[in-house]
Amino acid sequence: MSSTPPSPDLLTAARSHGATRERAREAIGLQISIFAFVLAALVALVVFRLQSAPISGPDSLGQFAALASAVTAVVVFVLGRVIAADPDRQKRLGVLDIIDIAAFAFAHAMIALLGWTLAATIIEAGLIGAVVYPVPVLMLAGAAAGLTAYVTYYSATHLDLQLLATVLAVFLVLGILASMLTASDPQWWKENLSALGMTDDLSARAFNLTLIVAGILVTTLARYATKGIPTTHPRGVTSVRTCLIIVGLFLGMVGVFPVDEHFALHTAVASGMVVAFAVLVVAMRWWVPGVSRTFLLLGYVFTLLIVVLAVFFAVGYYTLTAVELVAGTVVFTWIILFIRTADALKRDEVSGTGG
Repeated sequence: MSSTPPSPDLLTAARSHGATRERAREAIGLQISIFAFVLAALVALVVFRLQSAPISGPDSLGQFAALASAVTAVVVFVLGRVIAADPDRQKRLGVLDIIDIAAFAFAHAMIALLGWTLAATIIEAGLIGAVVYPVPVLMLAGAAAGLTAYVTYYSATHLDLQLLATVLAVFLVLGILASMLTASDPQWWKENLSALGMTDDLSARAFNLTLIVAGILVTTLARYATKGIPTTHPRGVTSVRTCLIIVGLFLGMVGVFPVDEHFALHTAVASGMVVAFAVLVVAMRWWVPGVSRTFLLLGYVFTLLIVVLAVFFAVGYYTLTAVELVAGTVVFTWIILFIRTADALKRDEVSGTGG
């Protein structure tokens, strides 16, 4: 097995539009995976010096695998986007394109970091007191990096709207879950979800950073998902895109302005995000008449659910944390469903079955 980087011939084939493109990309993906496996194992050899290691926690196999996989994800995602680039494209990458690539590379890195950390923590809970022997340490560290490299490479070279939506959902879930599990105040939930970002510890920074990057991802999805949507409304696409971008910008600003330091701004942008979502749901039937009645009805039900939860909080029946968690889940579920709906509308338009 070779651990060398992909050859120029394979890169040329992977960028071509012929029948060999997918096979060439698969071959490159395997080579990158093998290279990541070998490199991570060699670094683990230096770090652990052929000694046993705990499963999770400080100086553990889980910690090393998570960090190594995060670095691997960033490098491989950027490399994958280079390989997937159209060789005939004349237009140079703009600032927004670079921000998009950076945001999604970071999202893949965080998914790898948090995913392997949580996996190690769960395994540790089932094998209390167990340690990993020296040779398995090297093999498992390499396997984690290799698997991360392969999955990230596939994501980078097959990036479409549905995959982008999946990355956003997984990133948000893992980011918030990790912040919950590592919060310095175990009673944070008695205040509100934003309390996770109020302290100066690593958990709070991770929570705020998760919101900021998620906001960037939403604005990215807003630009790509609304491009080419068939509609008879002259400003329908622009209006939908504007509302989604507002949701993304305000989500990011929720992380920029922690509630304990900027209460008014934090509350304003959080409320504005919900208002923009409600406007989008209500006006969707006019802005994009082609969407199904089922999707429209689902949006109305989601909006009504948020209103009911707000009333429950106002009368003291629900905590603010419960309202925020459910409302956030509802909003992002709708966004993901909208991306799939928009993609279906565009496919129907291309195939001539729209209208």
